[in-house]
Amino acid sequence: MADFYQNGIVTTLHNLSNRSLDELEQELATFALQRPMGLVLPSLFSELEGDALPNIITHLRQVNYLKKIVIGLDRADEAQYRYAKTFFSDLPQTHHVLWNDGPRLTAFDAKLKAKGLAPENAGKGRNVWYCFGYVLASNQAEAVALHDCDILTYDRQLLARLIYPVANPSFNYEFCKGYYARIAHGTMNGRVCRLLVTPLVRALKKTFGESDYLDYLDSYRYPLAGEFSFRRDVLNDLRIPSDWGLEIGVLSEMKRNYATNRLCQVDIANAYDHKHQDLSKDNDASGLSKMSIDISKAIFRKLATQGIILNSGTFRSIKATYYRVALDFVESYRNDAAINGLHLDIDKEERAIELFAENIIKAGNSFLDNPMETPFIPSWNRVSNAIPDVFEELKAIVEADNQEFAT
Repeated sequence: MADFYQNGIVTTLHNLSNRSLDELEQELATFALQRPMGLVLPSLFSELEGDALPNIITHLRQVNYLKKIVIGLDRADEAQYRYAKTFFSDLPQTHHVLWNDGPRLTAFDAKLKAKGLAPENAGKGRNVWYCFGYVLASNQAEAVALHDCDILTYDRQLLARLIYPVANPSFNYEFCKGYYARIAHGTMNGRVCRLLVTPLVRALKKTFGESDYLDYLDSYRYPLAGEFSFRRDVLNDLRIPSDWGLEIGVLSEMKRNYATNRLCQVDIANAYDHKHQDLSKDNDASGLSKMSIDISKAIFRKLATQGIILNSGTFRSIKATYYRVALDFVESYRNDAAINGLHLDIDKEERAIELFAENIIKAGNSFLDNPMETPFIPSWNRVSNAIPDVFEELKAIVEADNQEFAT
């Protein structure tokens, strides 16, 4: 059973009673009468052939409160898109698959690019951005959840708890972030969150002093969780990062646009496991190495917008402070693992910290070398102001694809 402690400046909704799933879903079905709900699933085609997504679909088939499911499909040719249509056809909810590599959406993307209004690079950020655009265009959901398609431990209680805070008409939350313990196969996972983000935030506090933004980030129990829920109106003004800084970037955007009493986090799972990225020690363009650089840059950019002066000397100081704080955390994790009968490889923990420390400097140098870099995709509000009929066009494209390749 979880504690009920409220840490930081964001409300935490705990799992205090293991409330029955049936009771939760009955209440959500009542909420749905007043506030229709949707789900966004950003997916690679390869995930259709894995172990996680088929199980997710099995669980979603039993969810009766969702009005709409939007699936973003990346890295799929025509045959694979046809297969995806069949794969998702068992879903009883109204659902549409965005074929991001299809000719219609590719041409649409090129049109937006010509006006400087499209994502520059393919990836999860681009996938999510187009899904959100279609959610706005279809106008069928007032509360929207998003979760990844590689969750090996998925059950539908995760979705129910994730969407509840923004679906409940008596709550005032505009955004909810899921959290969970990254424990699987007898060990602690979540290295980037445990060994980079939390120690880096604490090191930045030591370096620059107290900061409302750093206190805000430090309030989230799992800031890199890929599970969010939103009220629909949030999606209009949300700028989505296109790199691995997606989760931190979204948190930063919510802090910029809303008071913290409109934001919350919720315990959504007792156990959580998904596919794991390699550390990629010798390749900072992939794996956890690239992720650590992108995340560090996302935090540095946000601090710069608040008037914090960053230079090469500052980054050396941040690195040294981070390294000491992170090593202290390893001792805490080792003891936590021991009392719970879990295994923790201290050598791997410290090797990860060494890599992340190096990458903090790389992120700092990249930030200094590219001060005009704008990693955020334009908000849909900006796009619709520039192209007034953009939502009608996007809706027509998605529906044309789904009708032409109907199963």
